[in-house]
Amino acid sequence: MKITQEELPALNMTPMIDIVFLLIIFFMVGTKFTELERKIALDVPRINDAGPLAPAPTKRVINVHRDGRIELDGTTLDLQQLTAQLAAARQEYADVGVVVRGDAQGTFQHVAEVLGACRRAGISELGITVRVAGGGASQYR
Repeated sequence: MKITQEELPALNMTPMIDIVFLLIIFFMVGTKFTELERKIALDVPRINDAGPLAPAPTKRVINVHRDGRIELDGTTLDLQQLTAQLAAARQEYADVGVVVRGDAQGTFQHVAEVLGACRRAGISELGITVRVAGGGASQYR
């Protein structure tokens, strides 16, 4: 009976060393490009107020109750006040969006009047909230 001794597995380090060298070269070349970019003779403009840029506002929500009462973000308004508030919001941010939520038991006339007020205020991004049958969650389209 012949006894054989098994060889221990050897770990080949060559691929790992190749990858490390490639990463070193990549970062050295990348650093060179950023240094060259800083050396470009360009006088960038200066400003006094370097405040953060304001994010885009969230969509304004208009609730139209079945009795015709209108609420913009929880505040009760009439049609003229709604138009004025939306026009002011559009002056601050031209692409302001509006979501109209009408009561299912109310008349469509109230919702149509609100949509007309949005149009007079210059709002172009409009959404109407509906409830998908069987889904339960509100969605706007």
